[in-house]
Amino acid sequence: MALQQSIDLALASTIGEGGLSQGALEAALATVGKAMERLSEDDSSGRLPLLHMPRTTDDLASVRDAAARLRLDATDVVFLGTGGSSLGGQTLAQLKDYAVPGAGRFTESPRVHFLDNLDPITFDHVLHKLPLSSTRFVAISKSGGTGETLMQTIAVLSALDKAGLKAMPKDMILGLSEPRKDGGRNALRDLLEPEGVRFLEHHTGIGGRYSVLTNVGLLPAAVLGLDIGAIRQGAADAYEPFRNGSAANDTPAALGAALNVAAAQEGKGIAVTMAYADRLERFTRWWVQLWAESIGKDGNGTQPVAATGPVDQHSQLQLYLAGPNDKLFTIMTTDVAGKGPLMDEKLAKRAGEPGFGGKRIGDLVAAQGRATADTLARNGRPTRRIHIEKLDERAVGELLMHFMLETILTGYALGVDPFDQPAVEEGKILAKQYLAQA
Repeated sequence: MALQQSIDLALASTIGEGGLSQGALEAALATVGKAMERLSEDDSSGRLPLLHMPRTTDDLASVRDAAARLRLDATDVVFLGTGGSSLGGQTLAQLKDYAVPGAGRFTESPRVHFLDNLDPITFDHVLHKLPLSSTRFVAISKSGGTGETLMQTIAVLSALDKAGLKAMPKDMILGLSEPRKDGGRNALRDLLEPEGVRFLEHHTGIGGRYSVLTNVGLLPAAVLGLDIGAIRQGAADAYEPFRNGSAANDTPAALGAALNVAAAQEGKGIAVTMAYADRLERFTRWWVQLWAESIGKDGNGTQPVAATGPVDQHSQLQLYLAGPNDKLFTIMTTDVAGKGPLMDEKLAKRAGEPGFGGKRIGDLVAAQGRATADTLARNGRPTRRIHIEKLDERAVGELLMHFMLETILTGYALGVDPFDQPAVEEGKILAKQYLAQA
């Protein structure tokens, strides 16, 4: 397995006061053990299709075919969708430098864009700057009724019309949504099917924030040339201990869930994940939605906070070390030691840092990740460490599945449904009412 997890720096037995007690962890492990039994029933009954995705391969050909059609003669591929319809794809796309500072500007054709936040200025600028005749669009909404995605898609159809491409939507747009239910309405299909636009079917049993292993997340990855089979293999690696019947303390995702449950019960109401890699920045944002929407119910849940190292050491670490001790930290590192530009010894001396001489940038980043975890622990801040030896498709697939399993088990252990989001729906309904009144 590519993912190595250590919780010793989270425990009072290691770091002293401020760490989680052995009693709290053991109680949480017992509760999570029961949640694992429920998960096993979910798998055998088929009522949780997500658990079958890691070992599913018969849908990969259709994803690759759709990606090949999108790439054909395209300079740009634009993914329209928000939240779970976008963040998983963005997470995988970062392996190919999507949204990586600086490097993202030099990606190979086709350029991939995720327009997930509905901002009128941004969307207007993008539509005017894209070479529309060589741009392909993918509109993603599980229900077909996501307001942001519908507005984006309507705007794209109007822009194509204005550009003299009125007859082209069927060749330039792909839809991704659930099938119609009993012949009922699906707004995205109602909008695009009259234009001859083809659709991929969104898995009906997997919600948006858990959909990264379906065509929702794998299609952008395939457009970028990533190995989508390896992503699924990595997910299978994360799930293997569950299939083998391992105990909770021998199952990384279950141990992570128990750590979160124990932290919540001991008053650690904030969970911070700091990843020391540019190519994990979108992962931390994906995890924030997954955790917040899945766990925050009925007065339960902890506040997820995303951070990227080493930059957020400068903006957040002072608070974490000297502020309230109400957080559980996860520090994520990758194998960067010995990588990156080499520091010239004479220039290092001139800068007053002779210790930099002969070292590489990756050596400093590796040292910073280790130092942050140790400094937090020395100050009584419970800290989990996750290390990824090689950040590739299989490793990210394992990471994504690990955190989905961890989230589901935490929800089960806390007595909440990790798959619904009733509070979010109220705001959506009210926004549409206000729009109609405007």
